[in-house]
Amino acid sequence: MELIFDESSAVSERFGGDITGLMERAAALILEREQIDSERCEISVTFVTGEEIRELNRDYRGVDRVTDVLSFPQFEADEDFPDEGPISLGDVVICRDKIVEQAEEFGHSEAREAVYLFTHSVLHLLGYDHETDEEKSEMRAAEEEIMQALELTR
Repeated sequence: MELIFDESSAVSERFGGDITGLMERAAALILEREQIDSERCEISVTFVTGEEIRELNRDYRGVDRVTDVLSFPQFEADEDFPDEGPISLGDVVICRDKIVEQAEEFGHSEAREAVYLFTHSVLHLLGYDHETDEEKSEMRAAEEEIMQALELTR
């Protein structure tokens, strides 16, 4: 598993602890859960400001507002993965401002919020969604399983 971080040292310093290490563990747990060979996978991770994610949200989703995380999957389904070589699952874009805001709102650490948003986004890269109650329930269960395994519960 390779996570390609943009500004990773600044993120670890800002949010404390080994955020990048926790994200790598979260990704590995998700891939194991989904029975995907983590040795072949890579994910790009970028942390941006509220204004930057608002622009991305507007340009790619047609929604002109700040959001906490965006996921840009490379594949529709795991059946589309190449048979050999690396699998670039896609891009995760996380809003630094929302990490701070939501951590305060939910009463937990910024590190926990950052890892939760990353986990949520990786699940989106693998096809999870929350458009229906059934999808939302399945995605929330997967998120909680990963967060509990990382001992980052609420």
